[in-house]
Amino acid sequence: MVEIDNQKNVYLFTHGRMDLQEKAITVLVSKGFLKEKIIMAVPSKVGNVGDYMAMLWMPPTPDHIKIQHITKVEQVKPEGMIGLWKGVSKDDIDTVPLG
Repeated sequence: MVEIDNQKNVYLFTHGRMDLQEKAITVLVSKGFLKEKIIMAVPSKVGNVGDYMAMLWMPPTPDHIKIQHITKVEQVKPEGMIGLWKGVSKDDIDTVPLG
């Protein structure tokens, strides 16, 4: 596991599984993220280079969280549910079981 910079934000993607939101937050906190830095991802606002993304994976019945590090943010025309996140490049850094 890459060392987490817990001063950076982590954007949580639940893919509509709001029933798993608290469970996912608990797992992320146990991995070193600060609860107050966990932000629910929305299509209209993206993170910055150096921030993190955490995705419940794989929809529709996720069993783990994919943690990614944002490496590049480009301005793009929003597209569908992904919105502005279309312009975000990232590297996978870890996966953690959801259960």
